[in-house]
Amino acid sequence: MDYIIYFIITIGVLVFIHEFGHFAAAKLSGMQVDVFSIGFGKRLFGWNKINGFTLGDLSKDVDLKGETDYRVALLPLGGYVKIAGMIDESFDTEFVNKEPQPNEFRAKPTHQKLFVITAGVLMNLLLTIVIFWGANYFRGRQVILTTTLGNIDSTSTAFAAGFRTGDKIEFVNGKKIENWDELTEELFVESIGQGASVKVLRGNSELTIKVPSEILASKNHKLMLPYNHTVPYISDVLKESPAKDAGIKSGDLILKIDNEPTNFATDVVKIIQSNKEKDIPVVLLRGKDTITTTVNPGVEGKIGIAIADAYNGPVKYVTYGFLESFAKSFKDIYRYTVLTMVMFKDVIVGKVAFGQVFGGPIKIAQFAVRSADSGWSSFLFFLAMLSLSLAIINIIPFPGLDGGHFVIIAIEGIIRKELPIKVKIAIQNTGFVLLLLLMAFILYSDIINL
Repeated sequence: MDYIIYFIITIGVLVFIHEFGHFAAAKLSGMQVDVFSIGFGKRLFGWNKINGFTLGDLSKDVDLKGETDYRVALLPLGGYVKIAGMIDESFDTEFVNKEPQPNEFRAKPTHQKLFVITAGVLMNLLLTIVIFWGANYFRGRQVILTTTLGNIDSTSTAFAAGFRTGDKIEFVNGKKIENWDELTEELFVESIGQGASVKVLRGNSELTIKVPSEILASKNHKLMLPYNHTVPYISDVLKESPAKDAGIKSGDLILKIDNEPTNFATDVVKIIQSNKEKDIPVVLLRGKDTITTTVNPGVEGKIGIAIADAYNGPVKYVTYGFLESFAKSFKDIYRYTVLTMVMFKDVIVGKVAFGQVFGGPIKIAQFAVRSADSGWSSFLFFLAMLSLSLAIINIIPFPGLDGGHFVIIAIEGIIRKELPIKVKIAIQNTGFVLLLLLMAFILYSDIINL
């Protein structure tokens, strides 16, 4: 149910924002808007000034007298705004054999048509700017001031790649690394699709580790680099578990277990597994309180917790002023847009797997739930990134997308006459079929990558 709820919230917000852009631009340009739909296909319910709130489809002979029918349709994978006199997702061509009316799309000048077509993308960009702006201004950014690696398990991919506990990362692809944010940016963002050359300081010696692109682009995120200065953090406690019975709670930090100070979650797991059916003393930090308890792993050697390493080392908080936050939001958008285009290119040339870049409803729902579990700020950031992705995808000059409509309108403006209706219908049909096939493939990719 969490997946369904957050998927509906995410898609509902993004589709509404996008389609409202088209709607508002059409109204400002004096165009008649017949339908504002969230979802495609059969009308489930809706409202208009003539009929009020109604269930089911509207009869074709219902005269809305120029009013808009606001509706929710069956397939929650998008939406559309039906503008009078325009070939769009509704495939309505009844107006073709009639004289153009002043309030129709086809009767308006080119600049107004282009404004209406790009307004959805502009609204998605506006949403992204507002969220980034607010995040930069109200929250700022916490920078982790370390580039030294924590516990590298001998069975991990990081160990096989050449990293060791205590390595201090100095350069990635020739760029000096000063903090953990720069490390993750250079290694897991800028280096995707090309691999990375990482210079580390190990003891008194410098050495270079070559990290292949297939590890960085792995759908399972095989290369997990832990930082030092950590303490085991309990992220979840199962109901009816030894940990629950011992009074252990989500959010607790483990200071000692079996009388041993510990810095890494892997150490905690090893101690628990090696003390089956024994009472193990545990010292916890809960807020400012230190709590001592005893837990018994039973015959399975498990106590029913999800555990990770939480950073407790030096940090720096970076804050931004009101105007500085606004400027930084544009820099963030530019950076993520460039990254997105690089990823698209890497998919096309085969450097990165399709499923690493594109995601459908299942993946969106998964990330929506995970981000929401981390707090509203994380969910809003996810929403902003998805809104930016929607803007980038929609402006691509592909039949059926806003970019495809933009190209047709621009051509018509240059040649100063409308393309044949049959040609535009054929383009629209082709684009719609290709998009359906792409959506089906993305859904299939989601399922096989579960």
